[in-house]
Amino acid sequence: MRKIIIAAAALTLAACASVQRLDAANDVHALLISIRDNDQAAFDAHVDRAALKGELQAKLGDRLGKDKRLKGIAALLGPAVVDFAGDALLQPRVFRTVAEQYGYTEGMQIPGVVAIASVLRPLPDGRVCAAKKKDGPCQLTFTKEDGAWKLTSFDGDLSSLTIKL
Repeated sequence: MRKIIIAAAALTLAACASVQRLDAANDVHALLISIRDNDQAAFDAHVDRAALKGELQAKLGDRLGKDKRLKGIAALLGPAVVDFAGDALLQPRVFRTVAEQYGYTEGMQIPGVVAIASVLRPLPDGRVCAAKKKDGPCQLTFTKEDGAWKLTSFDGDLSSLTIKL
């Protein structure tokens, strides 16, 4: 009897994770379309700008502080440069480079929701993430906020965030 209860609990948790990934995949799909179409309004609807900008600014600040060549410039120009850079990076065309690293090239059709759900990984805290490889580290993390899944963390290499003109 105990084994049946444990098996039922495991199946329930697996089903919840699948439903969570499918739910998130709808919004990730919409985010990918906004990136492909360079649609700023749709992009903003699927990104937690404050969370992502804060994270990117902290990473940029750390990177500038560690580079001896740039440390003096960063101190001179102060947080204004990092603030500007944070805003400049939160654009669909910047994240197009990230999407290309996942294999979403310009002419390629965006995969469907089920395909996207299959590559999302549920995290213990209720968020989901996408990694380049099945068992690789999370690169993009999504959090459910106000009924929608939004990009809240970018854990990839900052050098992959380039502005495409």
